[in-house]
Amino acid sequence: MGKTRRRPYSEQRPQELGGGVWSVPVPIPGNPLGYTLVYAVESPRGPVLVDAGWNHPDAWQALSGGLAALGLDVATVSGVVVTHFHPDHAGLAGQVKEASGAWIAMHEEDAALVRLMHRFAAEEHASFQSDMLRRAGADPGEVREAMGARPTPPALPDRELRDGDLVELPGRKLRAVHTPGHTPGHICLHLEDADRLFTGDHVLPDITPHIGIYPYDRDDIDPLGDFLDSLDRVGELGPLDALPAHEWIFPDVAARAAEIRHHHEEKLIRLRTLMAERSRPLTIWEVASMMTWNRPWDDLAPVLRSMAAGEAAAHLRTLETRGLIRRVPDVDPVRFQALDS
Repeated sequence: MGKTRRRPYSEQRPQELGGGVWSVPVPIPGNPLGYTLVYAVESPRGPVLVDAGWNHPDAWQALSGGLAALGLDVATVSGVVVTHFHPDHAGLAGQVKEASGAWIAMHEEDAALVRLMHRFAAEEHASFQSDMLRRAGADPGEVREAMGARPTPPALPDRELRDGDLVELPGRKLRAVHTPGHTPGHICLHLEDADRLFTGDHVLPDITPHIGIYPYDRDDIDPLGDFLDSLDRVGELGPLDALPAHEWIFPDVAARAAEIRHHHEEKLIRLRTLMAERSRPLTIWEVASMMTWNRPWDDLAPVLRSMAAGEAAAHLRTLETRGLIRRVPDVDPVRFQALDS
């Protein structure tokens, strides 16, 4: 599959994509991703947005002004479907609702997380983070440096979706496809009457989404395993045109989903090999420091190290579920060791 150059936000423009679909680039201040692509889908009751963008005055101006440039008025938006609860997707949903009276919808599993976030005090969040980092094997200095502020929770949804539900979009068929992994309630949205798939962060044309596990040492979930299964499910939809939340629109989502699955399977093989070469059990932090990231471990900012540890933990959990490594019982911090093949 040929690659397209990633263009900066300054080169992005609102676009009419045909078939009653438009895209509006919305900036993510201070984030290397640059922008979120918010989509509007035509409806006789007013456009329905797929995602809304980051909650920031510049982002709001870009969203409302971008819609206006396309002949759409944010005050007429009838609904916002959030592909997942992360702030660059759900952040402005509440402001859109205030401006238009629109409903907000997301998958029930992410809705449960948003409710939890609203109940979680800043002190509880700090305690949760510090204990999680310590159990992963970060030293006290790293724990202090890697602590992040409590994120502002997005607006609570009015509607909760399940896999296969149709979004309220008169005259169109927009169906929720549950694709957990990046978040437990991530959804893609299949515009069945146009062979298009809004992929959120699940399938992106050049990068792969963050797949982490939080707390790092949970043994009752397998986010990466869920993500790989979700890639297979998207692949079964066929060579649909993909409308992702970042980067650029691209053809044949099934081919890209297969590429991403192959990437993670190779990463799992490399990690299992690295662990087999070590004579002792390793902490999650040690495993993360051994893995390949977009820059050397020593050059990663502390908060990025904590995200890398979350991704390392997800890969460890998948290897554990496949019976390729084991979790050492009754140790703190938690440690993992490769099993003989």
